[in-house]
Order: sequence, then C-alpha cells, then structure tokens
Amino acid sequence: MEKKVLIAVDDSRHSENAVRYAAGIYATVKTMKIVLFHVEPTISQYLVDEAKTKTGAYAELQKLMRKSHQAAQAMLEKDKALMVSSGVAETDIQVMSLPRKFGAAKDILEYGTALLYDAIIVGRRGLSGLAEVFVGSVSANIVDNSQLLPVWLVDEKTDARGIMMAVDGSESSLRAVDHLSFIFGGNPDITISFFHVAPRLSDFCSIDFAETDTSAIEAVIKQGDNACIDRFYAHALKKLGDAGIAERQIRIEVSKGGFRVGKAILEAYRKGHFGTLVVGRRGMNKQFFTGSVSRYLVNQFSRGGLWVVP
Repeated sequence: MEKKVLIAVDDSRHSENAVRYAAGIYATVKTMKIVLFHVEPTISQYLVDEAKTKTGAYAELQKLMRKSHQAAQAMLEKDKALMVSSGVAETDIQVMSLPRKFGAAKDILEYGTALLYDAIIVGRRGLSGLAEVFVGSVSANIVDNSQLLPVWLVDEKTDARGIMMAVDGSESSLRAVDHLSFIFGGNPDITISFFHVAPRLSDFCSIDFAETDTSAIEAVIKQGDNACIDRFYAHALKKLGDAGIAERQIRIEVSKGGFRVGKAILEAYRKGHFGTLVVGRRGMNKQFFTGSVSRYLVNQFSRGGLWVVP
C-alpha cells in the first residue's frame, strides 16, 4: 500500500537532515509519496493596508512577497534535487509552499491532516533566515497538537533501518505498532527491538515511601505489568506477522527500572546504535510516554528519527 508523508522544510541543516532521513526511509519502503512543504513568512495585514495608502509602497511590498515566494521555491527545488540524488524517484516528490496563515505548527498540521498524510516529518531544530522556525516550540507544538498524524522528529541523519520501539502495553503502544507495520510491512531488511521499562511504585505515586516496606505493593505492580505486557506482545507480534515482518526480525528487551523512564529509553537507544525510536504519545493510565516522559524524549533525543504516534 502506498504511503504519503509530508516533510516540513526550511533552509536549515536540521531540515536537510530530515530530508536525508526521509530518503533513507524511502529506500526501505519503496512505495512512498513525498511532499516537501514550506510555510512562508507572512506580512501583517496592518502593513499591507498601510502600504496601500502610500504611492509606490504597495508595489514594493508585492515585490518583497514575490521575492520571498521565489526563494521558497528555490529552496524546495534544492531539497527535491537532494532527494533525487539520494535515490528517490522524481515522480514520487512534490513541492508545496504556502503563506503562513495561523503559525508554522498549525499550518503544517492543518495541511497534513486535511490531505490525510500518513506522517509529518520535521527537523527537531531549525533556523529559517534570522527567525527560529522548528526549534523548541514549533516542533513540540506539532507533536503536542497532532491528534491523528504520527510525527517523525529528526535530529541527525543516520541509518533508519535499526528500529527501537519503546512500549508499555498500552493502546497507544499498539497504535505505534500499527503505524510501524504499515510503513515497513513486508520488508525483510529491517530489525525491530521492543524495549519495555518495568514500572516501579514511584512511577504511579509521588509519595515518598523511603522508610516503608513496599515489597507487597511492588509485587502487585510487577504481576500486573507482566500480564499486561505479555498480552501486548501477543497482539503486537500478530500485527507485525500479518504485515509480513517475521519473528526473526524482532527482539524484546526489558529494563528492570532504576532510571527515569525517558532516560532509560534514550540510554538503550544510544547503546544499541539504533536509527529510529518509535513511541506512543499516551501510555498506560496516561502515565508512561505522556507528559514529562514524551517531553523529555522530544527535548533530549538525538541521532536519528523519533516517531511519536498519537
């Protein structure tokens, strides 16, 4: 089945990394259509209205707007050429540049959602001229406000085929498995490593139990987590198998805790030299992979692509 992805680009090297990363995914997937999408800077309506009242000012303003659009088109064609040189068929690439309406993040999300793209790809950091575009707030806003579309945040170019999926047994994790199965289904060259952080009492309750024997409560948490994650793996392996991903391509690792969840995930990712990290944005009882953990991953992730699946 054909996949459609939207790459939000600017003129930064981080955006270029996103383009290169997407080309690497394309080489693995092969049935992917790509749109390079740029949100152009806009001129305030106040300035436009004021310029109309002064001789020659409005013409100068229109000239600046045309120049901005031409620069955007040149940038998009440069990115397209980079993708073609990286092995992407020219017929599988489209370019689109639109003036900003509401703001970069909202415009990207509205365009991607309206046209039913399968994922939005964006550099985790970026600069466009002198204005920050994809650094911090914009990329985070895209992740936080994407209700339907998975968002792939790219920090540096790397081999995308080594995939780690951080899971907690939740419905959100299963949706992440669905997305991964859809993108890579039938591919014999990828490997997937499931990584699960076994929860502790402190993950569910902020009360200080330092001087209390909590072994009985911890045992209940462990028993419940084991049952939950076993059910999850049964469903996940079936989904992957139905998509044509063999069990030999999958491995499972469990961390016994002792670290913050986000830190444990990133340490395992870096230690394993993976190129793609996949997580569900919401977790079991809205505890894991939501709030502080997802924010930690978005802020601290480096070297590859972080897929956040809503």
